[in-house]
Amino acid sequence: MNIKIILPLIFLFLISGLSPLNGQGLILQKNITVEEHDVQDNVVSFGGTILVKGTVTENVIAFGGEIIIEGEVGVAVVGFGAKITLKSSAEINGDVVSIAGELDKHPGAFVKGDTMTFFFDTPEAFKGIFKNGISGLIPIILIFKLISLVFWFILAIILAAIFPRQTMLASSQLRTSFWPTFGVGFLSIVVYTGLILFSAILTLVLIGIPILITLIALGIAVKIFGRVIIFYFFGESLARAFNKKNPTTITAVLFGFLLVSFITLIPIIGLLFSFVISILGWGAIIRTKFGTTENWFKKKQPVSIQAE
Repeated sequence: MNIKIILPLIFLFLISGLSPLNGQGLILQKNITVEEHDVQDNVVSFGGTILVKGTVTENVIAFGGEIIIEGEVGVAVVGFGAKITLKSSAEINGDVVSIAGELDKHPGAFVKGDTMTFFFDTPEAFKGIFKNGISGLIPIILIFKLISLVFWFILAIILAAIFPRQTMLASSQLRTSFWPTFGVGFLSIVVYTGLILFSAILTLVLIGIPILITLIALGIAVKIFGRVIIFYFFGESLARAFNKKNPTTITAVLFGFLLVSFITLIPIIGLLFSFVISILGWGAIIRTKFGTTENWFKKKQPVSIQAE
């Protein structure tokens, strides 16, 4: 698949996913300030500074840069490669997650949920492992694998923050209707593969090109959101195993990401596991129409009208 096609499609998918929040108080800028009496729903920054003096009812997310919380955050504060500073007046009603960044929590800062910090080693950390003559190809593969995991993590966090209800609804299909979901997912992949092959043949005629591009975009969207659903399912199950009831969407996705990533790194087993979770992701999405309905295939009972 041509990377020149894939990257723009992923970018358009993310932008289209962010657009529904524009009317719900989303701020997507480099530098963001929520003043003392202001209220916003979600704030997202790439490489800038987020200063919250007022209230953010849902999530504060930064990729690089800095997050400074002096006011209240309703759900979660997530920093990837960012410095997070919680002032003494800060009140976080959910979780605080710092990945490959720095966390400075002042005395008096209140965090109702969990406070988690994770660090990714630089590629130099692999040098000592492979200094005894192992092929130089192995660390390169591991570095690309690490980059892939970071990419998946960023997408998962963004989508979990934007679509928490849809993620939970689609994930519930795995718990209540596992085998029907698996069957729908397997059938969907077979049909999708057939459509891709058919549209590839049609590219010999101009009409096949837009069809192929549309199918590729759909496949990327399903794969990304399907993986987020899987992360949430395994993360929620793991949290329940440790007696943590009702974890936030971001916390569950984070736990699930770590567990799924670990399993997929296991030779052979990881490949089989990836294939199975891809089927389940497709099934959950098709059955729920991207988490917008409980079961798309369920027949609605006719409403009886009683005569007065």
